Amino acid sequence: MNQLAGYDCCLDLVLNQVDQGVHIVDCAGMTIFYNETAAEVEGLQPADVIGKHVLQVYPSLTLETSSLMEVLASGKPIMNQQQTIVSRNGRIITIHYSTIPLYREGKLVGACDMSRDITKIKELSEQVMDLQVELLGTKGANKEKAKMREVKFAKYTFNDIIGSHDSIVKLKVIGQRVAATSSPILVIGETGAGKELVVQSIHNASTRKNGPFIAQNCAAFPATLLESILFGTVKGSFTGAENRPGLFELADGGTLFLDEINSMPMELQSKLLRVLQDGSLRRVGDTHVREVNTRIITCTNVDPEEAVRNKELRIDLYYRLNVVSLRVAPLRERKSDIPGLVVHFINLYNAKLGCHVEGIREEVSEIFYRYTWPGNVRELQHAIEHAMNVVSGPFISVDHLPEHLRQYAVVEDEQSYHFEEGQSLPSILKHVERTTLIQALAQFGGNISRTAAYLGIPRQTIQYKLKTHGLIDRIRNNNFVMGGSGQVEKT
Repeated sequence: MNQLAGYDCCLDLVLNQVDQGVHIVDCAGMTIFYNETAAEVEGLQPADVIGKHVLQVYPSLTLETSSLMEVLASGKPIMNQQQTIVSRNGRIITIHYSTIPLYREGKLVGACDMSRDITKIKELSEQVMDLQVELLGTKGANKEKAKMREVKFAKYTFNDIIGSHDSIVKLKVIGQRVAATSSPILVIGETGAGKELVVQSIHNASTRKNGPFIAQNCAAFPATLLESILFGTVKGSFTGAENRPGLFELADGGTLFLDEINSMPMELQSKLLRVLQDGSLRRVGDTHVREVNTRIITCTNVDPEEAVRNKELRIDLYYRLNVVSLRVAPLRERKSDIPGLVVHFINLYNAKLGCHVEGIREEVSEIFYRYTWPGNVRELQHAIEHAMNVVSGPFISVDHLPEHLRQYAVVEDEQSYHFEEGQSLPSILKHVERTTLIQALAQFGGNISRTAAYLGIPRQTIQYKLKTHGLIDRIRNNNFVMGGSGQVEKT
């Protein structure tokens, strides 16, 4: 019998009334008491915590970083500390805590953590500091840099990333850890998965958060213009050129986010590599070397190793950018997050559009779970926004969804099949093959290569069967069979 199990029930009543979170574990780290204040702060239920190991409840912690586990190991108290954790429901919380060992008759029998949520206090203090830095920094700073800071503002934090799926919790945990360094980061994810949200969160969690955050899409400009934008120019370097700093200089002391890095022209990739290696650059047409302290975070919506094989990305640059790699899982891999995202977007557009929508119908929820979301979270957001513009009642129904989602529901109905008496085996096999092909393509977002690998047949065979079964036009006209990049994959 556990030595702490005999505590009087009156003590439970008292501990549930205090304004601090109280979390008690036994000597093995298993939770034996978790009060209501702690549950309210962390968004959990006591029943979800009691009987579970502390590291199971807080996936962001380890044996070395958990104060409860540290106290159990050392037998010594930890007093008046601050810690940021990711709870099991994905929420990031900053707490002020003290953790003490519990002894009975000289024997260590457990540990007690007493904490207070200071997340809001921390955020307010940081906002005051940001305002002070902005007031001081813009008085004597370069006007162009001050203007750039106002235009390019990173507004998102890790708490804006909605989801409690394991992949999202892990992403938040690792993202917070790497935010403390200045190493290059490569964020990989499909279009609409939320890559820039992650990048801005990393910037705002770093020591560079008071510096500028500048984003640039590498596919937006031709090579010559992109070079001058990134590295700056000197007067006379070409017709009309002026002395102008590039984005690397403007982001000095902050973060430069380069999106679609695989679209950067190869001749610029070598120049970018030099900046990453020694922290210095030359403006276009200049001989003077300038030092910069800019953190580089890059994104790609394609497999970077595939981009290397296709000679879209230099292999030496890839290894330099890929010091830390973060993958943002597509929505089809974390469908358990869809309900939370739906609630978030409904609340967002209720406020923006003046609506009073309460939720979605069950049949809409079923479509959302069956659909493969090639456009990911952004596509879900647009679907909710579309519905909110046409809905007239408190609930979103199938009729309020965009047409391609309604068609997808019809596609699912098509896949049910009843054999008829006298039907030939070839016709049955043809239908089964067609149905299997549709389901596999939907599962992999229309990616033909992945579908071929999953079915164990060559890519060319998939292309042939698409023609045989009359599915090519269907692929081009329906989003559920689009490639992971958001573009229809050519067959």
